[in-house]
Amino acid sequence: MSQVWRWVLVFFTVCILDWRPSSINAATDPQDAAALRVMFTSMNSPGQLSGWNANGDDPCGQNWRGVTCSGQRVTEIKLPNLGLSGSIGYQLTSLTSVTNLDLSNNNLNGGIPYALPPNLTRLNLGGNQFNGGIPYSISLMTSLQYLNISHNQIQNQLDDVFGKLSSLSTLDLSFNNIPGNLPESFSSLSSVTTMDLQNNQLTGPIDVLANLPLENLNVENNRFTGWIPEQLKNINLKRNVDNLTKQHHDRKDGNSWSSGPAPPPPPGTPPANRNNRNHKSGNGNSSSNNGGEGGKSSGIGAGGIAGIVISIFVVGGIIAFFVIKRRSRRSSPDVEKVDKEPFTPLASNEVQEMKAIQISSTLNTKTFDAPASINLRPPPIERHKSFDDDDFSKKSVVKKKSVTAPINVTSYSVADLQMATGSFSVENLLGDGSFGRVYRAQFDDGKVLAVKKIDPAVLLGQSSEEDFTKIVLDISHLHHPNVTELMGYCAEHGQHLLVYEFHKNGSLHEFLHLSDEYSKPLIWNTRVKIALGTARALEYLHEVCSPSIVHKNVKSSNILLDAELNPHLSDCGLAHFMRNGNQYLNSHSDFGFNAPEILMAGQYSMKSDVYSFGVIMLELLTGRKPFDSSRPRDEQSLVRWASPQLHDIDALSKMVDPALEGLYPVKSLSRFADVIALCIQAEPEFRPPMSEVVEALVRLVQRANMSKRTIGNDQGPSKRGDNPDTPDSLS
Repeated sequence: MSQVWRWVLVFFTVCILDWRPSSINAATDPQDAAALRVMFTSMNSPGQLSGWNANGDDPCGQNWRGVTCSGQRVTEIKLPNLGLSGSIGYQLTSLTSVTNLDLSNNNLNGGIPYALPPNLTRLNLGGNQFNGGIPYSISLMTSLQYLNISHNQIQNQLDDVFGKLSSLSTLDLSFNNIPGNLPESFSSLSSVTTMDLQNNQLTGPIDVLANLPLENLNVENNRFTGWIPEQLKNINLKRNVDNLTKQHHDRKDGNSWSSGPAPPPPPGTPPANRNNRNHKSGNGNSSSNNGGEGGKSSGIGAGGIAGIVISIFVVGGIIAFFVIKRRSRRSSPDVEKVDKEPFTPLASNEVQEMKAIQISSTLNTKTFDAPASINLRPPPIERHKSFDDDDFSKKSVVKKKSVTAPINVTSYSVADLQMATGSFSVENLLGDGSFGRVYRAQFDDGKVLAVKKIDPAVLLGQSSEEDFTKIVLDISHLHHPNVTELMGYCAEHGQHLLVYEFHKNGSLHEFLHLSDEYSKPLIWNTRVKIALGTARALEYLHEVCSPSIVHKNVKSSNILLDAELNPHLSDCGLAHFMRNGNQYLNSHSDFGFNAPEILMAGQYSMKSDVYSFGVIMLELLTGRKPFDSSRPRDEQSLVRWASPQLHDIDALSKMVDPALEGLYPVKSLSRFADVIALCIQAEPEFRPPMSEVVEALVRLVQRANMSKRTIGNDQGPSKRGDNPDTPDSLS
């Protein structure tokens, strides 16, 4: 009997040993599984993704559709042609083993997220409804070989994000609405053989493509101008070159190519070559080509050389004659007088200007010559001019303009800000907002500030430095404890940057929605303090400033929190001074904050700011995003879901952010909801002015018997003369 039990024991041992390794091998990396769960809910939990589950923890072992794994790591995600909708999530950076992401030919929308798998070799987002621009994170994917974002709704100008993509062989940006010139970093695509840029709004020349190893290039249906580089005429440049070579100069396909022979390169320009070309184009071919062209335009025989030499001698003799004659006219006393004339020193301000130019030019030379991908760079310069010449001429203009610049903010150079931000490195990137990217800047004196690089599309038609200086002058007059302070600006090399005070706790959006497990949730009193401070900022813009300022972009990501969690409203005044600001904001604002009249007619007003503020209060109350596609359809719009429940105390208690864990005064909660209901009314005329909102929130504080110590009053009295000892001064 003991022998039988021994065999039974051996059998079960073998089964257990055989089972455990397969279970271990099937378990997916927890971060990969979490990223796919977020992706699934962001795409509205589509039923066509068999195996996917919002609570699943083993995509590799459970054979989720389109997911390929190696061991415990996800390596490929291929989900083309499935009719997927929604967005693709915000947590994909943790998928460090994914090399192929294919979501082509679906109905995905919104902006392409910054958080993409960092080690991709293939990225295909073609055939969707993505808008906005190409995220800066693309510039860090140094292994990328294939990039397809065609057939979308990309409408932002291309930034210099291609400088490190030396492995990229195929780039397809066709069938979008991309405006502006091709970025200089295109010239770094040393492996690209296929480039499709057709059916966009691209402008300017295509010279930046001249030395790329292209075999197929499509640029039709754009607004390109200038001459087609000779190097590109031997490749498959679709349709446009055919028009030229056949003498069809009718500017077909939206491009206005210049007819006739291209002008010769400026003196000193190195001969153009095609790098990394597979076909043979050795010295023999080059010499024959040059000889053919030279016979027409620059062939010089022996007689020509002799004529040139004789001409030089004649001109030299004439010049020498006049120089000698002029010297002979000068008497020795005059010479002595000139030699003994005392040297007039430069004025102190001239000395400082010379030093500033020398130091700045030295820094610029070191910075711009660096091979790293720099997001901020001067515009293309004439090839026959040295960079220093161009730089000096521009700096002298900037110095002259600084006379009319605002005196209460600092004028920085591009070199200053590059040094402080590490050449605008991704490590210092704080965020990507409606008006441009924001970077952390640490200066030599230890001061930390935030630098906002204004998107060129915002300054459409208003890109001159004089106009930008006027904008800075107007914004520099805004002073309020709850408005982010403008500290400086930069207007050089066609770049426009604003320098603001830095707030270490980031934005309210990050605090509410992106906090990690180690972050403490905002307590109720702090949420009321943030609402009141933000309301005060809007009251200042609407009712104190003259003329009144409509913010137009009130959202939680524009509310910055300092070390004491006091709120500071950012981007104040920017939309007011930008041309085409309404149209730009309509296409770049965060869905969920906009009032109904904006969505229907694009009408911004102080009352639309009030509506957006009400949405922020809803965020503070519920902890939910204004629009969340991961939730059930009837809960995706926060305003639509919450509005009917704001006056029902039982429903209200279920709406409250679970992170508060029930720690809030019920009456305070109810009054807070009453203010929200007033602000988010559909009809603008029924919404209260911000001064009444401030009064309502102050009464809420008084009735809840919140002391100044509880709610926080670290900023002191406001600059409008409020009494610091009354609740009205709380900020």
